[in-house]
Amino acid sequence: MTRSPKLRRLHFLNSLFAPLTGSDLYLAEQIDAAITTDLDEALGNTPADGQAVEPHDPAFVAAAAKLFERLCSAQPKHGFYHFDAAADDTGASPLFARAGLMQGLKQLATFPESTILVTNLRLAHCPPDRRWTEKRRLAYDDTLTLLRELTAARTRRTANVNLLFL
Repeated sequence: MTRSPKLRRLHFLNSLFAPLTGSDLYLAEQIDAAITTDLDEALGNTPADGQAVEPHDPAFVAAAAKLFERLCSAQPKHGFYHFDAAADDTGASPLFARAGLMQGLKQLATFPESTILVTNLRLAHCPPDRRWTEKRRLAYDDTLTLLRELTAARTRRTANVNLLFL
């Protein structure tokens, strides 16, 4: 079953904004409309082209992360950190993924609630022009496990941390 780009975007936005919006699907649709309209204007597309915007589109992810960061900065008890694994060539390696996540965990240590958005980890492990091999799949799974366990080990027990992978 294939999902439309709009439905995938709504799932992404609902997951990302749930700590702040309480999983309000109507609000997720409003956020989606605002982001796609803004992207359409920036790219010079017609409003009907908004259906073509994929949730993993770097411009869409950057716009959603920027908006979420602005919302979090307005709430003093909620922190946000965005780790883009494809920002450089080393983001997929466990050592650098660990360093990137630790930087975020240090920034979020004072917040009782926080959200960590990890993007492009899959893309960093297997570029679009490559095939998924068993070795790549194992490396990806190991990195996911490392990031989950590191987040659990390095946060206070009283803190509520949402770790999202896109």
